[in-house]
Amino acid sequence: MKKIFISLSYITFLSTLIGCSSTNKLATLKPEPSQNVPMAYKTTTSFVSMPMEISLKEIENQLNKSLNGLIYEDINLEDDKTEMKIWKTAPIKLIEKDGKIESVLPMKIWTKIKYGTEFMGLNDTREIDLNGTITLLSDVKLSNWKMITTSKMEDFEWSESPTILVAGKKVPITYIINPTLSIFKSKVAKKIDEAIEKSCDFKPYVLNVLQTMSTPFQTSEQYETWFKLNPIEVYVTDAVIQKNKINMDLGLKCTMQTMVGQQPKTTFDKDVVSFKPVTKVPDKTVATVAAISTYESASRIITKNFQGKEFGSGSRKIIVQKVDMWAKDGKMIIALDMTGSINGSIYLSGIPNYNSITKEIYFDQMDYVLNTKGLLTKTANWLLQGTILRKIQESCRYSIKENLDEGKKSLLPYLNNYSPMKGVFVNGTMNDFEFEKVELTNDAIIAFITTTGKMNVKIDGME
Repeated sequence: MKKIFISLSYITFLSTLIGCSSTNKLATLKPEPSQNVPMAYKTTTSFVSMPMEISLKEIENQLNKSLNGLIYEDINLEDDKTEMKIWKTAPIKLIEKDGKIESVLPMKIWTKIKYGTEFMGLNDTREIDLNGTITLLSDVKLSNWKMITTSKMEDFEWSESPTILVAGKKVPITYIINPTLSIFKSKVAKKIDEAIEKSCDFKPYVLNVLQTMSTPFQTSEQYETWFKLNPIEVYVTDAVIQKNKINMDLGLKCTMQTMVGQQPKTTFDKDVVSFKPVTKVPDKTVATVAAISTYESASRIITKNFQGKEFGSGSRKIIVQKVDMWAKDGKMIIALDMTGSINGSIYLSGIPNYNSITKEIYFDQMDYVLNTKGLLTKTANWLLQGTILRKIQESCRYSIKENLDEGKKSLLPYLNNYSPMKGVFVNGTMNDFEFEKVELTNDAIIAFITTTGKMNVKIDGME
């Protein structure tokens, strides 16, 4: 046993001498990547301001689709001595008049009128066909995303004078029609109001737009990244009519997600989205998006930074041949594969940060991983010098300018006459990005950036 111990001691001593006279081989313990880092991160809440413009012509089109053929029928003769049916004979025309809507309705009227007296059965009925045009004036407001009108008859113009034939002669019956006009006017006005409310319910259109915008779309095929918008609340102001247009301000409170990997499922639920009336909506859009850098691409860029550089002191020098990166416990692990006075790998940890001037990701609070430091102390104390670490740290950075440009590019299609559904068009402008924060996933570094801008929605030509 004593001889074996002496032999082992001799071999160890010999190995130490050989190590001191040649390049050291560094065997370090690799910090394994974290396995429980979530794959998706929500950004801070975004607010999208979307002023909405609806042409009065669009309301007119929807109204004409809603009102066709027979638009009014009263078959009770006894209540007011009048039966009446009204048909629309030509398209309804709408114009803006002093902040109100004026409706011109061409129509054909069939009416049965009971006249005379009940005394001794001295009464009769007559059927009359009439053609005319009524003009309504309507106050407008938006309630629960429906356009609500309160209409009053402004004018009643007969195309033909109302008459009946008595003993072969046309006898004017205006005096018979006039007593029923007050009832007739209110009934027709109410019918128009009901049709406008039914045909001008914008909530389904807004929900369809939100559903389209909430469908995840791929922002980078190479990085397998997806963008997803999650609506939380929708705000709307009162409608204002001017220049033959209806204007209102919409506001969308939402979160925006970037997901890495497979296409995420659509989770939009129209019953969960809250709709709230407000008096004012901010006119600025604030959106947060993400610039994605996979560890593979970041490692490749940083490896290039080390090309042709030596690190060391005195006669001892090392050259970094390759860089690998991964996440562990919320920090970045940077593996440097080196040759020179020491062959092997060292592991550094740091916290990713962003330089807004150079648009670069760099690593703060960089230090050797603890289990690496213990081994280095025995073999290469000189590598632990702060000056060498600082020099290495200077090369551990990379630009995300291309990512920022890609992020901006991915939003531009939504600002250039984007049409999520027929007859709905979105336009807008976007300012430069500002950095917000950096977060880590299993596969990538995500730099969250914020942009501001303006958007508007135009509705014209819906089906």
